[in-house]
Amino acid sequence: MSTETDPGPGISGDGADADQRRDRRIRRLLFGCTSITVLTTVAIFAVLFDNTFNFFYDVRFHEWIVGLVTEFRLVPEQRVAITEFLTDTAWRPSHADDPRFGILPLIAGTLLVTVGAAFISIPIGTATALYLAEYARPRTRKYLKPTLEVLAGVPTIVYGFFALTFITPNVVGPLGSLLGHDVGRFSALSGAIVVGVMTIPMVASISEDAMSSVPDNLRNGAYALGASKYSVSTSVVLPASISGMMASYILAVSRAIGETMAVVLAAGVSPNLTANPFAEIQTMTAYMVDSTRSTMLVGSIEYQSLYAVGLALFVMTLAANLVNDYIKRSYREVYR
Repeated sequence: MSTETDPGPGISGDGADADQRRDRRIRRLLFGCTSITVLTTVAIFAVLFDNTFNFFYDVRFHEWIVGLVTEFRLVPEQRVAITEFLTDTAWRPSHADDPRFGILPLIAGTLLVTVGAAFISIPIGTATALYLAEYARPRTRKYLKPTLEVLAGVPTIVYGFFALTFITPNVVGPLGSLLGHDVGRFSALSGAIVVGVMTIPMVASISEDAMSSVPDNLRNGAYALGASKYSVSTSVVLPASISGMMASYILAVSRAIGETMAVVLAAGVSPNLTANPFAEIQTMTAYMVDSTRSTMLVGSIEYQSLYAVGLALFVMTLAANLVNDYIKRSYREVYR
């Protein structure tokens, strides 16, 4: 009796070859998409570094490398000291008689808005996520979460006008008067509040996903020991979802560091080195937007300062992402 069987269409030789060719095409397509992402990041960093080198040494990095190889020009001419860039407390690159290139006021303004926004978005976003994951009924969560996420789709310029026309005159102004501060049209606190509101949906949505992914066995075990819902929520669910929550916090902070339009309208464009939240400040992104609208000459030192500020911003967001990856690896928990 013969033991040969007729292979089905999915396991025949031609079918297997077709599947393998399709898998190879899909793998190449996915590799191409990944390569585009990586190459774009490398290109952005290369452009920033090349022009930042020009800001400090009056020659682009690739031109200096060519000169080093062909003409043995070892030391390029320096026009802005790196120590001045990192430690000077004044930033006025367009000043005709006494230009100053200290990035500290821009970094201080960026951190003032970022820290203020984190104080708003992290507690409110975490509490919202905890309610959606542990206390809200399924029907309430079904409508409440999409409504919350709509907030993330509002254009940032709308948030900026909201801060300018509502938050500053109705919240920041009265609060400043109560504390004895004169509040103008722009303030760091107004920028922090509006950026904090913008990042609440990010914190709430990602944290809620992390809390919902906690296995019910952990909850049921705690309930079996007589724990209350509050104890289960705060002593079981929150610790078990800490890696996802921390990821949402870092992403919100990164978003706050890079936010541009809302802080331009709310916080102003004056690079002041101050810790007063009621004062007008300028963030790094706000400087870049304000400078591109000016009449600066392409190739001038003021123009090249845009790249130096952009590289510093790139390094800050990269550091935040690295911290995010480290925290996720350190606190990740695997359930079986």
